[in-house]
Amino acid sequence: MTLDSIFSLSGRTIFVAGASRGIGLAIARAVAGAGARTILASRSLPVLEAEAASLRQVGFQAETSSLDMTDPESLRLAAETFQDVDVLINVAGTNVRKRFEEYSRQEYEFLLQTNLHGIVELTQKIGRRMIARGMGGKIICIGSLTSVLGLPYTAVYSITKSGLAGLTRTLAAEWAPHGIQVNCILPGMILTDLNRELWSRPEMHAWLKGSEANPRLGTPEDVAPLAVFLSGKGSDYITGQLIAVDGGFTTTAVWPVEV
Repeated sequence: MTLDSIFSLSGRTIFVAGASRGIGLAIARAVAGAGARTILASRSLPVLEAEAASLRQVGFQAETSSLDMTDPESLRLAAETFQDVDVLINVAGTNVRKRFEEYSRQEYEFLLQTNLHGIVELTQKIGRRMIARGMGGKIICIGSLTSVLGLPYTAVYSITKSGLAGLTRTLAAEWAPHGIQVNCILPGMILTDLNRELWSRPEMHAWLKGSEANPRLGTPEDVAPLAVFLSGKGSDYITGQLIAVDGGFTTTAVWPVEV
């Protein structure tokens, strides 16, 4: 296996659910740049169309799909339209930060449907077609540090991301006989539109310096290369894994003094 073949995605069709911004958009750009036929999917179709046009202008393969994770009909249409998906990357998600006792039923149901139920349904539909094709495939979910750690004011979000971690492990075991690898990326402190206001506070940056070995905020572009690798042949023997891209947050601590 050559270095080029490890990272090349030429000949693969990759469906990125939640590709209009942030981590999803960075991943879509990266897999397209690695040679994949890339389907950018989200509710924001005009944004996707502009991004796909930009990718095509530089010689990449990019198409779009309207996708609403809260609408079963939208999920069905997307899965039926693209029946030759080799890699499904589930990025779609949102968050509502508040104290657990203050969540409304409406907020709870919206987060569960957007971050978990819709992804489960889409994965089931596309995975079923992968199995029927008999050519193997890859499922990549974007989890969170809350898939493995408790962080305050994220209770419902944590429920959804912990669910994706469990789904990853179970499908890795269940679909291995079909040549399908299933993994989950856990982004750490990545600056996106979902947390931009939170990271505008100086106290957050002071806290981060003492919380991880690499004390800077990550970017969506820090996450995308791992998605490229997990989409390609180089990851064929990697499955059921929760892989953090977090500057060392889950594995390191920093002393307040130097010796």
